[in-house]
Amino acid sequence: MISRFKPYLRLTSAMKRILPRGLLGRSLLIIVLPLVLVQLVATVVFYERHWGTVTRRLSQDLVGDVVTIVEFLRAYPGADNRSWIFDLVDDSMGLSITFSEGEVLPNIPLYSGNTLFEDDLFSVLQSQLQRPFSIDASLERWVEIRVQVQDGVLHIFAPTKRLASSTTYIFLLWMLGTALLVSSIAIVFMRNQVKSVRRLAAAADALGKGHDVPYLKPEGAAEVRLAAIAFARMRDRIKSLLGHRTEMLAGVSHDLRTPLTRMKLQLAMMGEADGVADLKTDLDEMGRMIEGYLAFARGEGGEAPVKVDLSRLLEEIVSGFKRQGIDIDLHIEGDMALMLRPDAVRRCLNNIIGNAVRYAKHVWVRAGLRDDGVELLVDDNGPGIPAEMRDEVFRPFYRIEGSRNKRTGGVGLGLTIARDIVRSHGGDIRLEDNPSGGLRVRITLPL
Repeated sequence: MISRFKPYLRLTSAMKRILPRGLLGRSLLIIVLPLVLVQLVATVVFYERHWGTVTRRLSQDLVGDVVTIVEFLRAYPGADNRSWIFDLVDDSMGLSITFSEGEVLPNIPLYSGNTLFEDDLFSVLQSQLQRPFSIDASLERWVEIRVQVQDGVLHIFAPTKRLASSTTYIFLLWMLGTALLVSSIAIVFMRNQVKSVRRLAAAADALGKGHDVPYLKPEGAAEVRLAAIAFARMRDRIKSLLGHRTEMLAGVSHDLRTPLTRMKLQLAMMGEADGVADLKTDLDEMGRMIEGYLAFARGEGGEAPVKVDLSRLLEEIVSGFKRQGIDIDLHIEGDMALMLRPDAVRRCLNNIIGNAVRYAKHVWVRAGLRDDGVELLVDDNGPGIPAEMRDEVFRPFYRIEGSRNKRTGGVGLGLTIARDIVRSHGGDIRLEDNPSGGLRVRITLPL
């Protein structure tokens, strides 16, 4: 059953590769293709009806003149009569005639068949002129018809305009001109419509990356204007929600830190009593947990993107880990300047590299330009993460070992925050196998 549909699937796949992918190309195809088909149908009908009818009638008129000339020469033989007959034909019919005495044509009529009217002319001559003849249309503006008569061959020269109607060329010019005019108008209008869609897409992409999107003027078709207005309202609502969330989190942060500070002061005044050290440890971990929760909820949306030298930022981060005695190799391929939120990216990379050094003895960090973006690899020689769990570890508060103690790390938000930061910059983050054993984190950021 599937084999029956394979030709159809191949045809569909080939059409998808050939057809344009952009809105402008597809819109022009929808507009121009029916126009071209209508033009082709009209042209075919014109040639089938008008051209065939007109050329056959013109051929019949010319052949009628040729037959008349032959009959005149048969009725009035002799060289003297030929002279006045030729003059009469030249004046009244617009034909030029010469006579080759003693010349003989083959019995089989001949013609080249290189022009559109020769077929009709040949068939009419064959049906109305019962004599050997030949047609030569190789001359630039003339058609030569040779006709066998009693004592020689007539060479009749007829202008090609007697066999081809000028309305044909005018019709074709009008068809081509109107097609070009309509296509040009369609291109201009569709380009303006697509331009407004592209502006809306660029604004949506910038908003998704956390950039400040200025006022977007509604332009284009009514549907595009509605989409732009809806986008502007969405942008304002998002800004309002982010502002309220920031204010709320600032209050929550203050309210939570105040009792923790009082508790730390009370523990400090208690000296070295039993259980005080454990309580201090619990308070420190509670503080780290609160900071993690607030960082996850707050995000990095308030920071404005600036031009950042990613190479220098990586060197600073890796140097910080090396000062802690951690074994890290850094390899950077050239300079990489991007529009980034530096504090957010620093937090992201600290989370990624921090996870690597927590579970591995050696870490490799590499970064370089790839196609239209930057690729950053963080490899380690640790135990790695099973393939079936690599999507789960990005979930908030998810931890593989199921514990939350200070030896194994935080609260399971490091990778979640890192992915949110990378995606807010228009990039992506994936977990893969390290070819040398361990885990590889692949981060891509657009230029």
